[in-house]
This record gives sequence, C-alpha cells and structure tokens, in this order.
Amino acid sequence: MVPYLIVFAASAAVTLVTTPLVRRLALRVGAVDHPSDRKVHPVPTPTLGGLAMFLGVLAGLGVARVLPPFADLHRASSEPVAALVASTAIVAVGVIDDLRGIPPTAKLAGQVLAAGLMVLVGVQLLWFVLPGQGVLALSPDVAVPLTVLWTVAMVNAINLIDGLDGLAAGMVAIAATAFFLYMERTPNAFGDESAAALLSAIAAGAAVGFLPWNFHPARIFMGDAGAMLLGVLLAVATISGVGRNPYPPTGGDLAAILIPVSVPLLVLAIPFLDVVLAIVRRVRRGVGIAHADKEHLHHRLLDIGHSHRRAVLLMYLWSALISGSGLAVAFIDSRLIVGSILLVAAGAFGATALPRLLPRRALRPGPEGAARGVEARALPGGRGR
Repeated sequence: MVPYLIVFAASAAVTLVTTPLVRRLALRVGAVDHPSDRKVHPVPTPTLGGLAMFLGVLAGLGVARVLPPFADLHRASSEPVAALVASTAIVAVGVIDDLRGIPPTAKLAGQVLAAGLMVLVGVQLLWFVLPGQGVLALSPDVAVPLTVLWTVAMVNAINLIDGLDGLAAGMVAIAATAFFLYMERTPNAFGDESAAALLSAIAAGAAVGFLPWNFHPARIFMGDAGAMLLGVLLAVATISGVGRNPYPPTGGDLAAILIPVSVPLLVLAIPFLDVVLAIVRRVRRGVGIAHADKEHLHHRLLDIGHSHRRAVLLMYLWSALISGSGLAVAFIDSRLIVGSILLVAAGAFGATALPRLLPRRALRPGPEGAARGVEARALPGGRGR
C-alpha cells in the first residue's frame, strides 16, 4: 500500500503545484472558455488544466519507475508505457481542441488513435474470467475492436460529465479509488504490485490535485485534454485489471454474483448511465450523438432546484454509494451484510433524489405546474460538453 500512496502523493502534488502555472499560460495564449447560453459559468475561465494533470501523471509514472517495489511490474508489464503513449496522444488532441476547436469526427479519430497506440504497445483485452466457467480467451479479431471501443467509451463518459465545476475530477477520484481498492485485494499476474492499481492511484492523484482549483467556483477548467486524459488512464487500468488478469476476486460465494468485468461499470455507473441516456435522447430526436444539449444528469439536478455545489456533491454521493456497493458484493461473504449495505445505499439515494423530484412531478397535471415547469427549464444548465 505504501508505494501506491507515494505515487498518488507525487501525482497529486505536481498537479496541485503546476495548475496555477498552467492557468497563467492559458490566459497568455487565450485559452479561455467564455460564457454562453449552454454553459453555467458566468465569467470567462481559463482552460488547459489537462496539461497540469498530464504533468502529474508523468510525475506519478516517473516515481513508480524508480521505486523498487514496482521493478518487477515494469519488467513484466507493458501497461505503464502504454498509458504514457496513449495519454500523450490524447492530451495532444485535447489541447488542440481546447485551443482551436475540432469537429467531433476529428476528436473521435484522435481517441481511436490513442486506443490504437495502446494496443500496439501491447495492452488489449485478452480474456474474461467467468466465475464457475473458467477463463474465456478472446481472439485478436474480437479483442482489438473491443479494446478500442472500451477506451473510446471510457474517454467520452468522463468527457460528458465535465459539465459542472469539480464534477469530473471528483467522480474520477472516487471511481479510481474504488477500482484501486478492488485491484489491491485481487490477485494479479505480475506479483505483489498491480499495474491496474498503480494507474488507478495515478489517476486519483491527478484528479485530487486538480480539484482544489476546479471546485466551484472554478479558477480553471480541465478542458477536453484533462477529461480525455483521465478517461484513457481509467481505460488502461480497467483493461489491465479485468481483461488481462486471469484471477477471479478473492471473496466468497458472493464474488460469483459480480463478474469481474462488471466492476468498472459499477464504479463508473453514473458517467456510463449519462452516456447511454444522452445517446438514446439524441437518437430519438434524430440529431447526431455528438450534438451538445443541456439535459445531462447534472443539468437536471440544477433544473429541479439544486445549487451548483449541491448538485456536484450529490453526484459524488451517488457515485460513492454505487462504487461501495460493488466492492461490498465483490468481497464480503455474508449475504445479510451485503443486502443491508445495498438497502442503505438505495435508501440514501432515494432520500437525496426523491424529495426534489416528487414535487416537480406533482405539478405537471395543472396549468400552474406547467408554468412552473417552463420556468424550471429556463434555469441555467451545464457547460454542455
């Protein structure tokens, strides 16, 4: 655990210290996100925060490289190098988008490029562990497209939740911490240290180091460079931990309920749900899936009356509840304890969501409710990435 904490601290500290320097650079080069009718921030705010996070990632990878406990990992695993190559490519694409703006198709091509470089370095889904069924091996014809698809989905999931100050950084920190705890308790093919746990610690460090500058009211945005960087790190970590690890979790019979491949989906349930809802919503309306709108989950929290900070904290809470429930199912042997945890999580979700949702629904039938519904939709939304 101590080596991971050192790497986490290095990544967080470098990100924290370099963010104000990057902010000055962004102001000098004109990398500023201006307010508009589909954004919530009221004043121009510098972007390019992803550059500071990238420096934190480099620091974390560099420190891990010289720590003796990770020596065997670096000799036997290609994941750290793959993360470095893919992160460099995606940050370059993100910086260009933050400075000049690029079409959605070009951004998608950049994401596929980063995923392809990751595959070329040697990281791809190799197998899935199916409890009770053994290991399901994947042929290259299936493994490569699935790896690219998973990476692109992860990158866009994180990018889409970057709509409120501190939302993406905080939720990535929660998700990366949960996945780190999962991988720390799971046997792996590279000895005592895990590449998935290492990359999760680095991602969490970069997110935590950036959060003090990004929490509402944000003094700098991470931009597409930062959001896509975090997505790539989580993609490499989850592929390493699930698709390249032939060992099942060490919990009892309840571990069989939670197939290991579902763990990343649980710790990132909120971002993935937001992506699915956005795609369905846009397909039903006959617009492109890259078309920006103000109907993401965080926008809806603002619409029903939550403040900016409360909306972000609520999404933190929901993410932590789902992640914690997933870890409980994976590692706790007692069905009674796990059931109690799930009931508490469901109750906490209901207690924080329903009090605001029920009054709004009750107003819909009458004319007064319709008028208030229109007024609610006129409230500010998010940055609409």
